[in-house]
Amino acid sequence: MNDVNFLYELYTVIQERKGNPIEGSYTDYLFEQGLDKILKKLGEEASEVIIASKNNNQEEMVGEISDLLYHLLVLMVNQGVKIEDIAHELEKRRMKICNKKVVRKLDSIH
Repeated sequence: MNDVNFLYELYTVIQERKGNPIEGSYTDYLFEQGLDKILKKLGEEASEVIIASKNNNQEEMVGEISDLLYHLLVLMVNQGVKIEDIAHELEKRRMKICNKKVVRKLDSIH
């Protein structure tokens, strides 16, 4: 899996599971249980990331962050939010930050 595209590839797999369920798949289980279950798991994973971070356990953090990202992608697919939507929003925010830096620099010159 390419480091740059791994989230998109995982998102695509999750999307495929939603459209073509595979019996026994955990992803399918989440979709069958619905939004409340997905949100519950997302909250649990976020809490586990916090605990692993407080414990300063790198290996545990990597595992918990991976779980959190997976459940976040499941939520995105369930709610119809695309990776491209997030990329576009983050790019807009990045441009705002860059513009503020330019404005601050110009202000300090004058």
